[in-house]
Amino acid sequence: MIKKLLIATILLIFINCEAQDKVTFSPQALQDTFLPLKGGPVTFKEILEAHKGKTILIDIWAGWCRDCIVGMPIVKELQKDHPDVVFVFLSIDKDLPSWKNSIKRFGIENGEHYFSTGGWNSPFNKSIDLDWVPRYIIVNTEGKMSLFKATKASDLQIKKTLTAS
Repeated sequence: MIKKLLIATILLIFINCEAQDKVTFSPQALQDTFLPLKGGPVTFKEILEAHKGKTILIDIWAGWCRDCIVGMPIVKELQKDHPDVVFVFLSIDKDLPSWKNSIKRFGIENGEHYFSTGGWNSPFNKSIDLDWVPRYIIVNTEGKMSLFKATKASDLQIKKTLTAS
């Protein structure tokens, strides 16, 4: 019994570490489409390529998400403290009017905003195993994920990773 429990624990640790160690986006994530505030659909790959060589903080959020809204003042502080970082907001709101209203209502006009056309079950969200919002991902200047999964804006790993960039 103890041996089975030990094996199960080791497997859980391995699976958890594997998820945290992701450094690149899958082809499905890169080809997923998003709608910017103005203009037609763009792929996630195009969003990343537009900021090649820069650090990018990706904030996956929704206007209906209490934890997302609670974290917004912290995200705004991160924007002030790290002006060279590109902030990309990916919304999984239910519809375009809700998304646009939430941007204004919560005063997060700074940064780049995109609407997930596939919502919670989009190829992008499935590929990153999205299980909670908000979700923060940091892409470094080499285009690799240096932080794969943070679910609170106050997570010290966010500040640590941005400072190291």
